[in-house]
Amino acid sequence: MGEGAKATSNKYYNNKLTPFLSLIDSAGFPPGIQFFVESLSWCDSFPFSDNRHIFPHSKPGPSYPNARRDPGKGIQIKQLNNMALSYLVWMLLLSLVGGLGVEGVGLACNWGTISTHPLPPDITVKLLKDNGFNKVKLFEAQPGVLRALGNSGIQVMLGIPNDFLAPLASSVGFAVKWVSQNVSTYVSKYGVDIRYVAVGNEPFLKTYKDSFLQTTFPALKNIQAALIKAGGLPSGGDFRSDIHALMISIIKFLSDNDGPLTINIYPFLSLYADPHFPVDYAFFSGNSTPIVDGSISYTNVFEANYDTLIWALEKNGFPSIPVIIGEVGWPTDGDSNANLQYAKKFNQGLVNRILRGQGTPKRSDAPDIYLFGLLDEDAKSIQPGNFERHWGIFYFDGTVKYSLDLGKNKTLVPAKGVRYLERRWCVMAPEANIADPNLTESINYACTYADCTSLGYGSSCSRLDTRSNASYAFNMYYQTMNHQKDSCKFSNLSVITSINPSQGTCRFEVMIDVGKHDTRATSSSAGGLQNLAIRVIFVLILIIYGGVC
Repeated sequence: MGEGAKATSNKYYNNKLTPFLSLIDSAGFPPGIQFFVESLSWCDSFPFSDNRHIFPHSKPGPSYPNARRDPGKGIQIKQLNNMALSYLVWMLLLSLVGGLGVEGVGLACNWGTISTHPLPPDITVKLLKDNGFNKVKLFEAQPGVLRALGNSGIQVMLGIPNDFLAPLASSVGFAVKWVSQNVSTYVSKYGVDIRYVAVGNEPFLKTYKDSFLQTTFPALKNIQAALIKAGGLPSGGDFRSDIHALMISIIKFLSDNDGPLTINIYPFLSLYADPHFPVDYAFFSGNSTPIVDGSISYTNVFEANYDTLIWALEKNGFPSIPVIIGEVGWPTDGDSNANLQYAKKFNQGLVNRILRGQGTPKRSDAPDIYLFGLLDEDAKSIQPGNFERHWGIFYFDGTVKYSLDLGKNKTLVPAKGVRYLERRWCVMAPEANIADPNLTESINYACTYADCTSLGYGSSCSRLDTRSNASYAFNMYYQTMNHQKDSCKFSNLSVITSINPSQGTCRFEVMIDVGKHDTRATSSSAGGLQNLAIRVIFVLILIIYGGVC
């Protein structure tokens, strides 16, 4: 008799959480997995309510290897939640082809491709939709078939053939690679709605002569571990095992001294680090496929990240320690996803939450949130990426990048009283030749001492032609050097102009004249602090890239 095992997993908000294998109980599955086994006649059918039912129908078919169509036992699997990578199903005694089930409104069927002249995948998908099938079971991961199912509205059960059981059983790494290539990629990049991974197909049949007896269960556990590694739920949050003891000591110290814990949440970095990250999940629009964790549905990575930490704190005995979000924001340049449109979308959504006093599912009280950041910083290290110099809500000079509704008819206003250097720019001379052997060296020199991150791929100045590209580099150096004498001399390739060379989204800056501003710090009056009640706040910064705690 087969057993149906179900586990929940998703990649896109806990992608750096350590797999919580320590939570696995003696049966080898995380607590909460439920088994419901029901013997069914192979020709049974019945209505559906809260539960999912999987049952085969035996039909004769062509005599192909690995294409048995024997009656089997049905497995009833109680539905826990509904999410893109949500289920791991152990398929033992289900027939490959001809299976048909009904769940609520719609039909489900098996899609076999063992044919000398298979119907093209795109036509097959349309055939499924035209006939009311909203669920399909595949027997292996075929790229063309999976791509055709992308954004089709059809839920997919993805099978793993028996031939894969041995390598899957021998290595978690192999399982991780399989999940990455065949599940994560198609869910995130192509929008395939994969609900189940079916490990093995009738592996214990006598005709296989115990070939898969020793590999089925290890393969099942490794696939489960791979799905967990690909992502976890907030309720599975805990501190990494290698720093667990240190974290508990630090948090206890903070708690004993009434100090808050401060975390940094950067949904942008999830998108930057993983090209397959679902874009909608980074924002607050609610358009993303929800990630369901028990009774809670998450539609954005911000809440999922925050609640992952709250779960970890609760598990370790700190359910009420204050948590501050010390940094959260979106850059506007230096990467294809770092742009004005995305930054405005994210930060407006964030501001709306702040204005509403909105918390998260685990903590209804809104935390203090510090937007990152106020101004662009052109001298910051770009080791994390070119975007690092472009987190500001305002440009370096306090000019507004994009409008934000701050409530009560308020919006962003620019800095006042800013004094600039003379409106002059250093550009490539009209008579200079782009084939000049000194050009590349001159550009490299300029960008070594000035900020040229806007020239990078996907950035605001990435579409400049060669001459304009050189002009941008020359001008950034010229401005950074405060128009100093000889700062616009690049092997006779450059010239100073009073005509603004900015074009499209690319801004050719004129820098602030720092010499015209009073930069002296105003000292505080003597004894000014003596009557103030000051609380020392101890802060531990936890960087959360789509889920680290």
